[in-house]
Amino acid sequence: MRAHILGAVVAAVSVFASPAFADAPKPRDVLVHYADLAQAMYGASAATAREMQTSINAFLDAPSADALAKARDAWKSARTFYQQTEAFRFGNKAVDEIEGGVNAWPLDEGLIDYVDKKSYGETSDENPLYTANVIASKSIRIGKKTIDTTKITPALLRSLNTAGGVEANVGSGWHAIEFLLWGQNLHTATAHSGTRPYTDYDQKACTNGNCDRRAQYLKVATETLVADLDAMAGLWATKGAARTTLLKKNDKAGLGVIFTGLGSLSYGELAGERMKLGLILHDPEEAHDCFSNNTQNAHYYDEVGIRDVYYGRFTKPDGATVTGPAVADLVRAADPKIADEIDAKSDAALAALKKIKDTADAGEIYYDQMLVEGNEKGARLIQDGVDALVAQAHAIERGVAALKLQIKMEGSKSLDDPKAVKKK
Repeated sequence: MRAHILGAVVAAVSVFASPAFADAPKPRDVLVHYADLAQAMYGASAATAREMQTSINAFLDAPSADALAKARDAWKSARTFYQQTEAFRFGNKAVDEIEGGVNAWPLDEGLIDYVDKKSYGETSDENPLYTANVIASKSIRIGKKTIDTTKITPALLRSLNTAGGVEANVGSGWHAIEFLLWGQNLHTATAHSGTRPYTDYDQKACTNGNCDRRAQYLKVATETLVADLDAMAGLWATKGAARTTLLKKNDKAGLGVIFTGLGSLSYGELAGERMKLGLILHDPEEAHDCFSNNTQNAHYYDEVGIRDVYYGRFTKPDGATVTGPAVADLVRAADPKIADEIDAKSDAALAALKKIKDTADAGEIYYDQMLVEGNEKGARLIQDGVDALVAQAHAIERGVAALKLQIKMEGSKSLDDPKAVKKK
């Protein structure tokens, strides 16, 4: 995340004593339900990740094209539920402390495994570990230290995250597993995701070498992700750090945490860093799920998560629903017109991202193609999504003002100073 503070909405007088709030839920009940919702959503993410783990282990036990396809499908399914949790980021420090090892991006994949050096390059001025290839190495050098990589462990993978102070050094999490399942995406005219063969894991008919270590890395990376997601769900348990910290805050500060997550994800992170930046650079590698070319779904389910948190609802993997008092109820009690505006802008954002999703899912224009310079239709789809997300964020700001709260939303140079991005 490359972010800075966008600004603050400040007001001094409490609105919660207003007669308009007579039928509204109590702010404290909203905060408690928010914590309950977080526990349910992270719990669903951990549960679906364990299902993915089962599929990956089955593939590693008996590598085949069919087993690899099932493991990839399981990754996509689990990814859906993780993306919906991202609206809990930014305002909750305990979440962000774990999140860096879970969903860090972008990722210099040459740190982990072999790459096509003709397209990827041999070296990087910014990253000494650009082609370290841990899977093929028994040791790597990080600064002045030589790190033993003979045994692939969760501790080793976590130590690779931001190694040498480089954010693109990522050893664990969703995108490390994604790369290991799909391989490098060369963004050719005929391939819009990685095309790693299942034989990269076949011990008897091994391709590209080190199949045993590659299997070990994938197995450990998956175990590490499941453990991290369980920990994130645990943050919201009865005595969990995130729940405890939130509920110790006064009502206004607690509600500010909720809105900080909603606004920051909508504006700085999703509209800016994940969408507008790629459009400015015309770089397919800026697609968030670039190895699987699943970016359209990642973006769409981020928006689903924003709406889940705002409206206080969530549909579990088994179809059961979780509902309760939400900030949407408080905004409507404070100012129905602003509530209507947020509803409309949120519906428009969901529709814009659904259009991107449907277009890419149908194969009409894949997401990486949308980013290519000269693809006017694809660029328009992404820009419409950016515009809708920005409008949603500004409507959320007005909801914050209606409740007389104070927040700071994450920004993005891609939105706030795009010329500075072009000069990079």
